[in-house]
Amino acid sequence: MRELRLLRPTVRAALVLGAFGWQAALPAFAEAGWTVPRPRPAFAHGARVTLDAPEGPGLHLVGCFHVSQRNTFTGRLTPDMLRDVLRTAAAAAGLPTRT
Repeated sequence: MRELRLLRPTVRAALVLGAFGWQAALPAFAEAGWTVPRPRPAFAHGARVTLDAPEGPGLHLVGCFHVSQRNTFTGRLTPDMLRDVLRTAAAAAGLPTRT
């Protein structure tokens, strides 16, 4: 929580891995000062939600299937899917993206 509070003024995007991470991240971001919409946004690969902040820009959350062997070996998460979601998060953060 301390780290999230320290990052709040500057962090613009977060990539959240897996449904478990998504469900754990939402209350943590709320406790650190961002506003989580109600009802809580559901996890999906490529899901995007913006959490408002009391001051400054909101935080863009991007969901990604966990990069476990189970997901990568079965093709649930492919290299192209991972690249796409990383580009989405980078763009949401205002960073340059490569094609």
